[in-house]
Amino acid sequence: MKKLSPQGVKILKMFHLFFAILWIGGGLALVILFFSVNPANGDELYMKSRIIQIIDDFLIIPGAMASLLIGIIYGIWTNWGFFKHKWLIVKWIMTILQILFGTFVLGPWVNENVEIASALRDAAMDDATLLHNVKMSQIWGTVQVAILVITFIVVSVQKPWRPKKKA
Repeated sequence: MKKLSPQGVKILKMFHLFFAILWIGGGLALVILFFSVNPANGDELYMKSRIIQIIDDFLIIPGAMASLLIGIIYGIWTNWGFFKHKWLIVKWIMTILQILFGTFVLGPWVNENVEIASALRDAAMDDATLLHNVKMSQIWGTVQVAILVITFIVVSVQKPWRPKKKA
């Protein structure tokens, strides 16, 4: 299969960086919102929940999906491949696990909170499900962002587990 030109690889890298920044930046924004905004009433709680959902829908999800797609393009149309290096295998595993965790754990908490806050308004301030979802989102959202930073920045730049060059 024909590989991308060096200029094509540079363009692909720019897109990869852009969408990784979107994903990580969205995650950081959510963590900041989770810990710094304390709604005083049901309307404010609904707005906080809705803003979190918008960041998830328009920054995190597109960033994650595009990062995955660009990773596939890298694997097919560049010399990196999919399993050539241990660090790359780790990056693939971590990326896929984080997308699955975000899709099936974090995302449902975010969406459920919007529904609860919308329906209950002031009563949502004491709703056990909403409070549980917020607490879990604070904990696991922070873990998710930390793993994203490690995966996309540390692993991508340091490329650990690669064979040492011979002198």
